[in-house]
Parts: sequence; C-alpha cells; structure tokens
Amino acid sequence: MAVCAVGLASAVAMTGCSGGGTQQDTASEFTGEYDGPDVELSYWNGFTGGDGPFMQQMVDQFMEEHDNITIESNTVEWGDYYQRLPAAVTAGEGPDVGVMHLDQLATMAARNVIVPVDDLAETLKLSADDFTEEVWDAGVYQDQRYGIPLDVHSLAMYYNTEHFAAAGITDAPTDAASFEEALTKLQAAGFQTPFWSPALWPGHLMFLSLLWQNGGQPYAEDESEATFNSEEGVEALSWQRSLVDEGFSPADVAIDSQYVAFKNGQTSITWDGIWQINDLTESGLPFAAAPIPAIGNEPAVWANSHNFYLPRQTQADDNKVNAAKVFIAWMSEHSGDWAGSGMIPARESVRQSGVLDGTVQGPIAERIDDMRFLPPIPGIGTVQSETLEMAVSDAVLGRAEPEEALSRQAEQATKLMEENRASFGE
Repeated sequence: MAVCAVGLASAVAMTGCSGGGTQQDTASEFTGEYDGPDVELSYWNGFTGGDGPFMQQMVDQFMEEHDNITIESNTVEWGDYYQRLPAAVTAGEGPDVGVMHLDQLATMAARNVIVPVDDLAETLKLSADDFTEEVWDAGVYQDQRYGIPLDVHSLAMYYNTEHFAAAGITDAPTDAASFEEALTKLQAAGFQTPFWSPALWPGHLMFLSLLWQNGGQPYAEDESEATFNSEEGVEALSWQRSLVDEGFSPADVAIDSQYVAFKNGQTSITWDGIWQINDLTESGLPFAAAPIPAIGNEPAVWANSHNFYLPRQTQADDNKVNAAKVFIAWMSEHSGDWAGSGMIPARESVRQSGVLDGTVQGPIAERIDDMRFLPPIPGIGTVQSETLEMAVSDAVLGRAEPEEALSRQAEQATKLMEENRASFGE
C-alpha cells in the first residue's frame, strides 16, 4: 500500500483507556537550549517510505550541531506504531520523543500516553500566528496542547500531462464542470476510464473533502454524534458513485489500484496524497499536480499533519526531557528541509522562505487555508474505519444507495462515539 505518509486512522482500534500513572511533572524549566550531560534519546517515527531518508538526514544534521545529544531512531510502520506505543509507554519502555499524526493526538492524550507541550510552544513563541488556524487548533485536547506541527499533507490531484495534451486540455480542472469536461475529453481521446473512483483507500478521504466542500461536517461540534449522513454527505457520496455510473471509472477499484494504474500510465487523473510526489517523480511518469477541484460550493480538502510529541515517562529524566524539547524545536525551525520529502512545512515563516519554490507541492501549499482536519476526538480512528469508510465503500461499489449507506453507518458511529466517551471518561 502506498500510504506511508498519511495518518492511518483506520488501522488502529483504540477505544479503551490505558491505565497506569499520572502525567509526568516536567518542572525543570526549559530555556530553549540544552547544556547538560551527554544524553541518548530514543526517537520513534513511522517514516518507513520515501520520506524516511529525508528524516534521517535531518536527524544526522541535528546531531552534528548538538554533540551532547544522540538520537537513536526507531522507525516502525504507522499501523504497528500506534498499536505498540501505548503498551510501551505503560511498561516504561516508550520513546523519549516521537512524531505522530494529528488525528491520533487526542486519543493518545486521553489514554495518558503523551503529555502536554504548552511550555515548549510558549518558550519557542509558537502560536497560531505562524500556522493555519485549522492545524494549530487541532493539536489541542481539553485546553492543553499535545503536538507541535512539523508539516501538513493533503490530497492532491495528479494528472498525466501527455494524456492532457492528447485530449487538448491545457489547464487543470478547478470545479465540477471543468473536471467532468476533462474526463469527457480524455475518453474521446481514447482513455476509456480516465479517473478511478476507489471504494477503499483513499475513497474516504475523497468523501471527507467533498463533504467539507458542500459545507457539511463529519461529526457534531460537541462530539455528540456523527453527522456525515447529512444532505451534504449524501451529495458528496452520490458524486463519487456517479463516476462509476457514467463510465469514467471501473466498478470495483481495489485498494491502491487507482494509484498503481495512474503511475503505470493506465489512467489520466488520480486524487492521492502529496506523499506520492517523490515516488511519481522517480517513476519517470509525465505528470503535474494541482489542488483537487472544488466539486462542491467551496474549496476544501482533507489533510493531516505530523506532530512532534513527548510521551509520558514513569520516571522522568529532566535532562532527557529538555534535550527532547531542543530536538523538537530544531526540527520545527528546520522544517524547510522536510519539504524534500514532498510535505508542506506547517510554519508559515518557513513556507515564506522560498523552500517550496519550484516544487511539485508548491501549488498545493498555496491553498493551505483550504485544508481541513478531523476534530480532536478520542477514538475517532476506530469510528472512521468501522463506519464512515464502510459507508463509502458500500455506496461506491453499489451495494447500497448513498443515503442508506451513510445513515446506517452514522447511527453506528454515534454509538461508538458514546462508548468512547464513557471509555475515556469524558
């Protein structure tokens, strides 16, 4: 699966609250620097794909500049990562510092796996002024900050430039009308199924994007219920199914096959994450990227973010804690280097430095204010994978009408959310 850089919210079932311990007291004042004795920090991350070498380069550079801090990286597939982390922290065998997806922060905070980092943000003078409001606010759970954003990564529209030229298409489509026109022209040029509508990954991310474009929300603001079965949701899912009904897509697109088909030149357009940029570039495919079209009434696109965090420690070592904070601070300040992985630096000041000039993701970054994130609800990953994703799959495959599929799964999602609130003690 080509999903190395996205939050695998659907991969992990975490509806129970882990016991054990209170949040650590890191009372030693953090000054922004570390001049203590030599320390070795265990750093957990999930960058197992093409983004891995870029992260390791940054880690190596950090150690060159900090001879009293050694970073021991432990890289684990994201799905395994989120399974292992709670147990490791509870057993006192967790990392000293780590990075995780934004949509996992609330769950890990509720399970007492990670600790607040408000003091770090304050010392570094980090605030919403240097980030988009969406990504900054999503790192807060119960009025405390648990993550420092490194990047944002969203869906993008990739298109085969040779196919577009053959079909006489000069500009990337930007709305529903121009998108359908492009598909029609591509078919006329001999590309019979130019855009594959996936029933699974990343079909649910497409659905969320379209739902937000229509003005809907997947969950109530007070976290009381699922609302993805709204009129806006039905309209979004109906559009996804229409791609099959109108012959632009095969009827049964297996997981990731839409990406493989695009990479092999079999299809003309695909929507996938910007983490695919380097893979597509290395493949030699003639392609370009653009923001996904506004099929609905307003531009919006699903996004996620990698956030640095501090895990709870059974016996906190102030030296390690402060060294870990220095590491996070340095990574945030040097997030422009991370752009080489295909990601978009979360900090506006870094983006404005020119690091994205001429990059494939540059046009995507220009629309960063259109990016939307899942709300910080504990256990939301399980809710997504067991309900919303199933509704999208059933409707795209024609097993159920969009309204029926969404209503059935929204009811189940609301029940799961109620169970999660009880489990997490909210």
